[in-house]
Amino acid sequence: MWKLCFCLPFLLLDVGVAKASASIYLPSQTGVDGSSNPVCSSPDPNLNYRPVIGILSHPGDGASGRLSNDTISTYIAASYVKFAEAGGARVIPLIYNEPEDVLFKKLELVNGVIFTGGWAKKYEYFDMVTKIFKKALERNDAGEHFPIYGICLGFELMSIIVSQDRDILERFDAEDNASSLQFVKNVNIEGTIFQRFPPELLRKLSTDCLVMQKHKWGITPEKFKANHALSSFFEIVTTCIDENSKTYVSTVKAKKYPITGFQWHPEKNAFEWGSSQIPHSADAIQVTQYAASYLISEARKSLNRPSSEKVLKNLIYNYKPTYCGYAGKGYDEVYLFTQPRSRL
Repeated sequence: MWKLCFCLPFLLLDVGVAKASASIYLPSQTGVDGSSNPVCSSPDPNLNYRPVIGILSHPGDGASGRLSNDTISTYIAASYVKFAEAGGARVIPLIYNEPEDVLFKKLELVNGVIFTGGWAKKYEYFDMVTKIFKKALERNDAGEHFPIYGICLGFELMSIIVSQDRDILERFDAEDNASSLQFVKNVNIEGTIFQRFPPELLRKLSTDCLVMQKHKWGITPEKFKANHALSSFFEIVTTCIDENSKTYVSTVKAKKYPITGFQWHPEKNAFEWGSSQIPHSADAIQVTQYAASYLISEARKSLNRPSSEKVLKNLIYNYKPTYCGYAGKGYDEVYLFTQPRSRL
């Protein structure tokens, strides 16, 4: 694995590499022809090649009441499901208001968790995020590699939980705009989401608007560093600037655990179309793909391998997504859960 420490001069590095002349060989020249079988490498026994990601549902219907306005409805935007699938995993929905014992049994079936974006910061939803977060720490402390991605609201809630400060967040103007990412000076990206990004894409992340912002809340680097619990737990990897030129923390990586927090949306570039501000360039799509690949590469390190029967009964495939992008805003598709049920 190559190592890279970020500082401003990196952006000026000549990443050009002399291209070796390509050679094409016939099967007879390589010793492989129709009479012999190709050599298939043995799978690494230390990796799980059938990872499953749990995604916690969010209160509401994801469509401002256009799909359902009852009080028990919860949803998962389909873009988060596709994001996990793009990295090579399957998904089990963790329906936040189903019986707690049922949800925790489902949690035992997964190899990592995504806390999604949204608005809910109080009451039962916050309590459930807190319980899942603590159980994830316990699993890691017990020796299992169990990653978490906290995206937008997910990052905000993790920040509140770790800092133990309900007022750690402050208002920002970044509700619907694309932006670049500014890497912290001399940050080592090995072991972070960015470790496998090609050098040219890393450079473009610092100069081009390749990530989508959709939030009202965040944390300044100064406030982040001033909270000992938060700065001891997380390392700041990138920052962003909002519409009022105010700087906020945009990517963090836990120092001890496989936990990443985003104050941007890696899933939207490839899978959401409701806002004209979402970047859909080839570079932006690569950002989504590399971010998804990193999450699932971490989940593959989990050796939790429950029975296939239980996994199959609880996969997101047992539900149907609903198209709700016709109004030109919000999510394109959501999985709506109106009657919490268990297939355990």
